[in-house]
Amino acid sequence: MSRVIVAGAGVVGLSCAAQLLAEGHRVDVIARDLPRETTSAVAAALWFPYRALPYDRVLGWSRTSYEVFARLAVEAPESGVTMRAGVELPLETHERPWWADAVPDLAETFLVPDGYEMGWTFRAPVVEMPVYLDWLAGVVLERGGTITRMNLTGLPTGADVVVNCTGIAARFLADDPSVHPVQGQVVVVEQVGLDRWWLEGAGPTYVVPRSHDIVLGGTDVAGEWSRTPSPEVASSILRRALRLVPELAGAEVLAHRVGLRPSRPEVRLERVDGVVHCYGHGGAGVTLSWGCAQEVAGLVAGPDAG
Repeated sequence: MSRVIVAGAGVVGLSCAAQLLAEGHRVDVIARDLPRETTSAVAAALWFPYRALPYDRVLGWSRTSYEVFARLAVEAPESGVTMRAGVELPLETHERPWWADAVPDLAETFLVPDGYEMGWTFRAPVVEMPVYLDWLAGVVLERGGTITRMNLTGLPTGADVVVNCTGIAARFLADDPSVHPVQGQVVVVEQVGLDRWWLEGAGPTYVVPRSHDIVLGGTDVAGEWSRTPSPEVASSILRRALRLVPELAGAEVLAHRVGLRPSRPEVRLERVDGVVHCYGHGGAGVTLSWGCAQEVAGLVAGPDAG
């Protein structure tokens, strides 16, 4: 088995580390930002393959992750993963979504807010990220891995294989100018008894209930590097969310957060010499995490591709 260094401690990096450890490799995770400081910690983390290409590979990764999360919801409730029913509201086409084969119970619904003709209802994993990242980091440590804060000026050396899960930093660390930020802002409000999620593509707008709060979103601003929440944007998010779920009226605002999605024309998942690159997941890091981790493990075990 190999000695592997995973660069990056977000949800993708930790998932890859956990998978590699399960397959017997020695794994050390190094990152500038520890798990709760990453973009992953900001995510509403509703399973949904958003802003990630190519569709064929994304579908496979998404399906695998869905299956893993569904098991975790039953077998490891302490992970912060729950399965929740909800509705995706299409804006233009009512055709069956391209990702439909990744979920087992997709169905049409006409119980939708005013202004919409129909929606797609299904059960999806909702991953409470602060809880989940702590749990996932614990899995890495329990399996014998390490997690170390380190300011990276380049990809690490000194291992049999390096797995590059540096997200937006891959723009610099992998010298890949196609990686760019897509800013997303969310508003966290108190839990008012909501148990269903709602998602609409415009904005995008989403309402994702968790155990003690509800994440409202969002925005999709390509090329914006600022992590400072905008009061005006927050007001827009609240208005849009209230249109979908009137029960949110009067909910106390608990926090405002901004994350930078690591976007790219396509997810990069390939082995080149001694580096397995796994970045560019856009708005679907959680959704693709376990599927990508399994493919990364296969590439670590296999021959170089370049």
